[in-house]
Amino acid sequence: MSRPRNGTASAATAADGTGRASGPGRLLIAVYGVFALAATARAAYQIATKFGEAPLAYLLSAAAAVVYIVATISLARPGARAYRVSVVAVTTELVGVVMVGLLSVFDAQAFPSETVWSAFGRGYGFVPLVLPILGLLWLRRNRPGRA
Repeated sequence: MSRPRNGTASAATAADGTGRASGPGRLLIAVYGVFALAATARAAYQIATKFGEAPLAYLLSAAAAVVYIVATISLARPGARAYRVSVVAVTTELVGVVMVGLLSVFDAQAFPSETVWSAFGRGYGFVPLVLPILGLLWLRRNRPGRA
């Protein structure tokens, strides 16, 4: 089967399970989906019940939720555009985890309540730190146009 010249995956490629959403990619998407749900629920609860206690932390939790939602959807979709959105979302996640991790460790007073990304995701077994690295490796391995 040949790939189209525009670099997008064909419908046959997506249907036969050779795209980003196959094999280990399914597990990656599932983990992103779980984090999307967990981060969304956590942020919604925090913002609704105790926003005044730590607004920065709770807004960062909401931002993390949005990033996880976008990553989940874009990783599951075929095509070059979804691939680019995935790269941006997963890269944003990695930058966010590192920045919030550093800030929460070195300026703990700015984070009186933890976010998903606090202390590099310590509250989630450091999965938030490892997940974008695995995601970027998977995306690199499964980029459009790669033979």
